[in-house]
Amino acid sequence: SVRMKTNKVKVFAAGSAGCVADLVTFPLDTAKVRLQIQGEGRTSLEGQTVKYRGVFGTIVTIVRTEGPRSLYNGLVAGLQRQMTFASVRIGLYDSMKQLYAGSADNAGLGTRLLAGCTTGAMAVAFAQPTDVVKVRFQAQVRLLESATGKRYSSTTQAYRTIVRDEGLRGLWKGALPNIIRNATVNCSELVTYDVIKELLLKNHLMTDNMPCHFIAAFSAGLCTTVVASPVDVVKTRYMNSVPGQYGGALNCAATMLIKEGPTAFYKGFMPSFLRLLSWNIVMFVSYEQFKRGFLRLQQSWSSLQKPI
Repeated sequence: SVRMKTNKVKVFAAGSAGCVADLVTFPLDTAKVRLQIQGEGRTSLEGQTVKYRGVFGTIVTIVRTEGPRSLYNGLVAGLQRQMTFASVRIGLYDSMKQLYAGSADNAGLGTRLLAGCTTGAMAVAFAQPTDVVKVRFQAQVRLLESATGKRYSSTTQAYRTIVRDEGLRGLWKGALPNIIRNATVNCSELVTYDVIKELLLKNHLMTDNMPCHFIAAFSAGLCTTVVASPVDVVKTRYMNSVPGQYGGALNCAATMLIKEGPTAFYKGFMPSFLRLLSWNIVMFVSYEQFKRGFLRLQQSWSSLQKPI
């Protein structure tokens, strides 16, 4: 019963921390999506002017041509995604680790990687439709002078339009690259955080407080970007594609390789790095604080309910 209550706290704390991190880092995510899809419409490498250059150049261009609100295109779907996604993949990680190892204390690296893969894949099953809508919103260009080029006007309309035009399958578009991406991201993120935090505490280098959480989160962000960037670009391109543009996720990857070369898989690397780094720091620090806060609140509530 105590474990069940702790699990509920972790799930709720993870969802809340994910939303806080998304609010802070969303413009970087939008810049990342725009840089990742840039160049996919071209037939040859010549004759295409690069619209976006670098992270901050992309943010400035978006603000100048579309207004600052465009940096938060798809935020509603982004927050819906975090409440389902972060809750499952981060909130249930310790429970999975315990399930595989028998106890969370003696979990080896293999067990941790397996737990990370499991919760990452589970989270996609729940949150995939919100991810598709978020990516499409971020990718659409909102011109200041006119409303042309807009695929969707609201989050609800986006869900409806995708189901109408592409069927229910449209909401699970890119599920395979997304499962691969999130299993990869989850393993890199949570296992790196878990291992670094444990090393710092075991060797008495730091105490279990904010500076320790910050360093572990920084390491997690760096490791994740390097590992997950290629899968992330394919996922973004495929999710944003119109029906029939690619034969599948593997076809999308092959097309990118042939048309744009291997460097295309690291498009948007800098915003990815800045975004994942800042997202990890904000999320893990918030998560640890929320977890402590909610547990205290739960304990206070339990003591109030006890008969005198």
